Amino acid sequence: MSTYHFVVWLSRSVAKVLFRFRILHRERMIETGPVILAMNHQSYLDPPLVGSVSNRVIFSLARKSLLDRSLWRWLLPKLNIIPIDQNGRDYAALKRVIRLLREGKAALIFPEGARCIDGNLQPPQPGLGFVIANTLAPVVPMRIFGAHEAWPRGGSKISLRPITIVVGHPIFFSSNDIRPLNRRTYQQLSDRVMEEIRNLTTASVR
Repeated sequence: MSTYHFVVWLSRSVAKVLFRFRILHRERMIETGPVILAMNHQSYLDPPLVGSVSNRVIFSLARKSLLDRSLWRWLLPKLNIIPIDQNGRDYAALKRVIRLLREGKAALIFPEGARCIDGNLQPPQPGLGFVIANTLAPVVPMRIFGAHEAWPRGGSKISLRPITIVVGHPIFFSSNDIRPLNRRTYQQLSDRVMEEIRNLTTASVR
């Protein structure tokens, strides 16, 4: 078993016991070909739990500063983490995601760009739209509930609160959706995905 699959298995097993972790509408996941998984970001718990949503290996972005710690510098590459500089527009990291998607891989992108502070959805950044425009990869919107309550940003203690991930219907794009190819279009694409995330609830039956 690879390090990636072991961490996903361990995260899922622990989360089921401690956080009553569950996934709603997992059958909506795209399991072949390029796909972007787009989810709100509440906690450090989010990335490892997303691995349980799909049977395939998922690549994801994480802030570059995490690599300053020796343990993470060794572990994160084994978990298919792509470091990104959150202090600016790190197009190099986004272009790496684009290359992976063109190879038919799956990539996790948090539209908000960083963990929320209060648990509420934040405005999306244009980075997601930039990736969509350059790949036309379908997007599976997802929303996580409870991770902020379990381990909020800046929190030093973990609370045993239920965590649920809701998977939405895939969003497909055409060349007409990316014209003109500029920052405003990138933002509109991100906004469209974020609206789908916003509409997801733990009672979603759409």
